[in-house]
Amino acid sequence: MTLWMLRLPLNPSALARYAAERGWMHRRGHDEGRALHHLLTETFGKTDAGKSAFQPFRLLTGPRGSSLYGYSTVDPKALRETAQAIAPPEALALLPLSHMDAKPMPQTWRAGQMLGFDLRTRPVMRLHSDIPPQEDPLGRGLRKGAEVDAFVAAQLRGQGEATREQVYLGWLAARLAPAAELLAESTRLHRFQRGDVLRNGLSEGPDVIFHGTLRVTDPVAFAGLLSRGVGRHCAYGFGMLLLRAPQPAPQSAPQEA
Repeated sequence: MTLWMLRLPLNPSALARYAAERGWMHRRGHDEGRALHHLLTETFGKTDAGKSAFQPFRLLTGPRGSSLYGYSTVDPKALRETAQAIAPPEALALLPLSHMDAKPMPQTWRAGQMLGFDLRTRPVMRLHSDIPPQEDPLGRGLRKGAEVDAFVAAQLRGQGEATREQVYLGWLAARLAPAAELLAESTRLHRFQRGDVLRNGLSEGPDVIFHGTLRVTDPVAFAGLLSRGVGRHCAYGFGMLLLRAPQPAPQSAPQEA
């Protein structure tokens, strides 16, 4: 099965208006990832596996405009045909199909292959047991199954000596395995900030970008990882591995926002 990398131009201001018209605003604005999730599903439908046909994805904004990148197991011709059949006019106004660029990703990967990457992700995890308020650094108390920042989870486990970057790199290494090995000495936490997401309710959590290098260890599993995405919230703009040339070792530590 061929995996396609896709690109579409997108105007973030028009996306915000689309979110407002649909009632997807919250007190701090709108959840860009949620708006894109619904927009892409309405436009391109879902695969037989039940996920959006344009997923995972990443919105990149530069001085000359914004581009929406994504992976799909559906070929571009079929995506365009689906969009023409099912997408509402306002969706096609946001996603101009005539400007869709596409390339097939490699059919095979090589064990030992070194690849650089740019990855936006949300390093969170589910709690396996309740955390009473007296053990919560913020005094809230957390229920089993709650989604928490991986750094907070490390503190709850008594790993307070580890830095945020160390915790997040460990989290990432675990989620790349067994498909790939993270080369921590050539990987850095490029950006950390906290952001709001609107799912069943409004929640706040880490929004992280890694620049780094990995080594493919299981070529078949790595192909699946690219298609699936890394970590949670891959349907909402997180988890897309954008491949690059291998990264050099970092020169300085990142600044937290």
